[in-house]
Amino acid sequence: MYRLDSTMARGEGAEQYAASLLSVKSTNTEIKTVKPNDQRNRLSVWNKLCYAIGGAPYQITGSALGFFLQIYLLDVAQLDPFHASIILFVGRAWDAVTDPAVGFLVSRSGWTRVGRMMPWILFSTPFAVLTYFLIWYVPPFEQGKVVWYLIFYCLFQSMQTCFHVPYSALTMFISNDQKERDSATAYRMMVEVLGTVLGTAIQGQIVGGDTNCPTEPDEHDRRNSTNTSIVSLNETKQAYLISSGVICIIYIFCATVLFLGVKENKESGRKVSHLTFCQGLWLVMGYGPYIKLVIGFLFTSLAFMLLEGNFALFITYALGHRKDYQNILLVIMLSGTMTIPFWQWFLSRFGKKKAVYFGVTWAVPFMILIVCIKSNLIISYLVSVAAGVSVAAAFLLPWSMLPDVVDDFKVKNPDIHGHEALFYSYYVFFIKFASGVSLGVSTLSLKFAGYVTGSCSQPEAVSLTLKVLVSPVPVALIAVGLLILWTYPIDEERRQGNRKLLQEMLDSESEISVLGSSV
Repeated sequence: MYRLDSTMARGEGAEQYAASLLSVKSTNTEIKTVKPNDQRNRLSVWNKLCYAIGGAPYQITGSALGFFLQIYLLDVAQLDPFHASIILFVGRAWDAVTDPAVGFLVSRSGWTRVGRMMPWILFSTPFAVLTYFLIWYVPPFEQGKVVWYLIFYCLFQSMQTCFHVPYSALTMFISNDQKERDSATAYRMMVEVLGTVLGTAIQGQIVGGDTNCPTEPDEHDRRNSTNTSIVSLNETKQAYLISSGVICIIYIFCATVLFLGVKENKESGRKVSHLTFCQGLWLVMGYGPYIKLVIGFLFTSLAFMLLEGNFALFITYALGHRKDYQNILLVIMLSGTMTIPFWQWFLSRFGKKKAVYFGVTWAVPFMILIVCIKSNLIISYLVSVAAGVSVAAAFLLPWSMLPDVVDDFKVKNPDIHGHEALFYSYYVFFIKFASGVSLGVSTLSLKFAGYVTGSCSQPEAVSLTLKVLVSPVPVALIAVGLLILWTYPIDEERRQGNRKLLQEMLDSESEISVLGSSV
C-alpha cells in the first residue's frame, strides 16, 4: 500500500538517489560520457506527424458524437428524451469505467516486438470501426431501439478506450526528452483539433443539408408551403450512414500511419513494478499535484462539454439558425485549429498555468454574449470565431500538463516504474464520467422543458433551458475549475528542475548499463 505521506517523503530521497547515480561518473572517469544519444531522444518531423495523426480518430469520432449524437437520437432515431438521456449517460459512464480498467491492464502489459502500447491499438481498431458505424444505423424495429444504441454505444466506447489509453500513454515512450514530448504534444493537439474540425465538417456538411423541416423555418404556414423542399427521414438516415462510413475509413488510415511511423522506446534497465488494481488506484489518487490538476480540468472540461453537447440544439432552436448550425460549429473548430500554434508559443513563453487562466477565461464573455443578444447570424459567426480560441486552449493544455505530473511523480518515486498509463486512464475516466453526467442531465432537462421529438419548432421553455445549459452553467463551472487550478503546485521552475534531474538519472542509468554489459 502506498501512502501519500510516504510518497511525498520520497522527494528528498530522489535527490539522494540522483546523487548516488552521479557519483558513478566520478569513479569511472575512464569511461567517457555515454549519454543517451540526443539523437535517440530527438524525434523527426515525420515521427511527430505520424504520432499526431494517431490522435485524430479519437477526436473525429468524439466531435461527431459530441455535436450530433444527441440531436440524432432525438430527431432521426426519434427516441423519447428520457431514453436518449439514458443512452448518453450509461454509454459515457461505461466508457469512464473502462478507462482505469484498461489503464491497469496496459500498465501490466509486457513488451512485444511492436512495443507495449501498439498491440492494444492494433487489436481495437477494426472492432471500434464496426461498432461506430452501427451507432449511426437506425434499426428497422421500434421496441429494441434503446437496447440497440446502448449495446453498440458501449461497445464502441470500450474499443475506443483500448485505442486511446495506450495512445495517450505513448507520449512517455516516444522520447525521454521533455522538450521533444512537448513538441510532439503540440503536433498532436494541432492534428486532434484538425480531427475535430474534420469530424464536424464531415458529419455537419453531409448531414447538415438533410432536414425533415422546411428549408425556410421562419415561414409559419408550413402546412401550405407546397414550394418548400422537404427531405425525407430515410434520406437523412442515409446521410448519417454515409458520413459514418467516411469517418470509419479515416479511422483505419490514421491507425495504420501511427503503427508504421512511430516506434516505442523501451527504457533500458527498468523493470515494471506490478501492482494490484487497488494499489495502483491508491498510488495515483494519492498524489497531490495530480489530483489538483485532474479536478481543476474536470470542472473546466465539463463546462466545454456542456457547451459542445447542446450547441447544435441551441443554434437550431434557441437562435433559429437551422440551416447554418453545421457551419457555425465548423467555424468554431477552424478558429481553434488556427490558434493552437499561438497557445503553444504562449505556454512556452509565459508558462502553462498562465496559459490556462488566459485561455479558458477568454471564452466567458462570449458565452454570456451569445445568450444576451438578439438572434443575429453575423454576430453568431463572430462569437464562434472568438470562442474557438478558448476551445484550442482547452484541447492543448490538459494534455501538455499531464506529462509534467508524471515526471514529477518519477522524481519523487524513482523506484516505481511503468505506471504512466494509470495517470492518463484515471484522468480520462473522470472527464468521460463528467461528460456522461452532463449529457444525461442536459437531455433530461430538455424532457422536463417539454422537448417534442421530431418537431421543427420547440416550446419557449426548451429555448430557455438551452440558453442556461450553454452559458450560466458553463461559466460557473469554469470559475470553480480555475480556483482549484490556482493551487496546482508545478510551476515552470519546478518543471525545469524535474527535467534536469530526470535527464541526470537517465544518463547515469545508461552509463551503469554500459558498464554492466562491458563486464
